[in-house]
Amino acid sequence: MKPTVKLILMLPLLTLLLSGCFWEEETKRESITKGWSPKTFFEQAKEQINAGSMDQGIELYEQLQAAYPGSKYALQSKLEIAYALYKSEDYDQAIDRLNSYIKLYPDHFSTPYAYYLRGVISEDKSRSILDDYITDNAQRDVDSVRDAFNYYLALIEKFPKTEYADEAKSRLIVLRNILSRHELFVAIFYTKKGANIAAINRTKYIIEKYPNTPSVPAALHLMAHNYDVISANTLAKDARRVLTKSYPLYTPHYTLED
Repeated sequence: MKPTVKLILMLPLLTLLLSGCFWEEETKRESITKGWSPKTFFEQAKEQINAGSMDQGIELYEQLQAAYPGSKYALQSKLEIAYALYKSEDYDQAIDRLNSYIKLYPDHFSTPYAYYLRGVISEDKSRSILDDYITDNAQRDVDSVRDAFNYYLALIEKFPKTEYADEAKSRLIVLRNILSRHELFVAIFYTKKGANIAAINRTKYIIEKYPNTPSVPAALHLMAHNYDVISANTLAKDARRVLTKSYPLYTPHYTLED
């Protein structure tokens, strides 16, 4: 059989095979997309999240990313998943998602929000519903507060002209106050235990690391007390002189009684 004839006979077969492959790919794509557009996927996922069905919403967001990986909705869904995990109090996984987003899209216009959300989530990790009434989060472990502080600093350094950077600056003031108050609680603890040198070192740290925070006058007052205990009279006098000059209206608000 001539080559030309063979080619003519094979063309219908090749066309059929290609059509079959195309149909198979379309069927596979149809099973992934459910016939939905990226926008429909996004809206359906959002509805599930708003209804409190976090797992179902996150699953739809992930299906959207698989079906339309290059769409703007797929990109936005990554942030939506992080936020949904945050609202579900799955803080560590939410931060992991945001870290991945920042690594993949370091200069995208939405990345400042990812930086900001990391800080918000880390702040909330240290909170308790009783903080406004009974407890103080400065008395607990403050690692997540330090993380939030560093996340906000990174945001300000990377994206200084964004609205999120402005908000981060105001949050830093709050966090510095918490961190300095934590150090004050530690200094009080050492004082009660009779570890006076350790207490003095903590009060020095507050004054040097967190100047202009509300804990500074208490740190000076506590420093003077500990100097009294170890009979360092000149140093105690110096601490009280600075306290009186800088904070003439200060009255102690802490107690050394158990």
